[in-house]
Amino acid sequence: MNYFPVFFDLTGQKVLVVGAGEVALRKIVLLERTGAIITVVAPQIAPEFMQRAACGSLNLAIREFVPSDLDDSRLVIVATSHRAVNRWIAKLSEARAIPVNVVDDREASRFIVPAIIDRDPVLVAISTGGASPVLARRLRERLETLIPKRFGDLALWLRELRKATLERLRDTQERRRFFEAIVDGPASRRFIAGDLRGARSIAQQLLALTASAPRAAGEVTLVGAGPGDPELLTLKALRALQDADIILHDRLVSRDVLDLARRDAARICVGKSAGGAGTTQREINDLLISHARLGRRVVRLKGGDPFIFGRGGEELEALARAEINFSVVPGITAAAGCAAYAGIPLTHRDYAHSVSFVTGHADSQGKEPDWRALAKPGATAVFYMGLARLEHIVERLLAHGASPARPAGIIAQGTTAQQRVITATIGTIGTLASSAKVGSPALLVVGDVVALHSTLAWFNTGAASEADAAADLSRAG
Repeated sequence: MNYFPVFFDLTGQKVLVVGAGEVALRKIVLLERTGAIITVVAPQIAPEFMQRAACGSLNLAIREFVPSDLDDSRLVIVATSHRAVNRWIAKLSEARAIPVNVVDDREASRFIVPAIIDRDPVLVAISTGGASPVLARRLRERLETLIPKRFGDLALWLRELRKATLERLRDTQERRRFFEAIVDGPASRRFIAGDLRGARSIAQQLLALTASAPRAAGEVTLVGAGPGDPELLTLKALRALQDADIILHDRLVSRDVLDLARRDAARICVGKSAGGAGTTQREINDLLISHARLGRRVVRLKGGDPFIFGRGGEELEALARAEINFSVVPGITAAAGCAAYAGIPLTHRDYAHSVSFVTGHADSQGKEPDWRALAKPGATAVFYMGLARLEHIVERLLAHGASPARPAGIIAQGTTAQQRVITATIGTIGTLASSAKVGSPALLVVGDVVALHSTLAWFNTGAASEADAAADLSRAG
């Protein structure tokens, strides 16, 4: 994020505008609504500026800019037709630590002016970081149709309600849940429709009910984050993230997914890594229980699907013993998501009639999967977390009858922009994975369906081609 979004309170503050053309006028029209003291400096002034000065909404200095014009300025906007002059003024402003915007010159600007949707006091600002003002404008036009005109009035009514809630509701958590019920429920819909009396009646009933009700019990929602692409989250998962008070997430849950959560939700990484330090399962269970007992809405966010090699069942057993309310939001498991993005159908009428999901980690008691079944032709086997034991997996498959020529593939960082797919055979996959320096997270897929990747690959094919080229070089060597 190159720009930090912020709203300035310019009431009674001096804003200097250098230039008096059409672009400068557009900025002034916005500035006039802020209560700022606007000073315009330019050698030639259009009639529109004279009219505004006559009405007292701005001050005019009909002359060339001089450095002393910057005195006491809180913001500076430069919009002359001379690039060298614009940059000179920008440097002077920068030397005085005054935020400056040079119109149509992002490099010389310390701040940019976004496209806005005005539902005073609700403001929505849209920026492309100066990359494409047209794109920002088009997005604003679309949002204009989605945000009701009475949204500003709704915000003012909610501000009135805050006074009553401060007196009757005990803590911040109760007040937040009350306002969520108002905003998400019939009260706000009635208000926006113009039924103020109905909206107030619903709000009063809800406030009375909330104030007299016992403290809300905490709850845990077990949420599958999917394989990596944040757009693969379900709508229900997104709602859970936006309602959460606290999020306990795995190490591999991406920042893009976490950014979809409510901004003030606490985030705790409870990730575990093979052979490395991390949070134990007992510690995770204890955290879930302790936060829920404090009345919080807890989201346990797991990569993929929580019930497929995610220990979700173990965590729910602990919550059930502690009598904590819980629910589950399934996610797209890594095998399904990564295989789809790699163009490898897990089943196919001509190649595979069954699919097995197998953990690549050894069982705590040393139990092994049914290697004979996994080695049979006409089936697909997907090994989760199998990269570290790739040599052992290949050895066991071959020992139980799998052909060395059977197709095998590795999908690393599937569904993300960094996805890599390497296809080979059981006999060569280990060597190719080593030469290509494939890292976790990665899935191993074994079965005839892997051969379809060369035909069906559709996502991030540039990276896939690079990996295949590396494999070809390895074969040639």
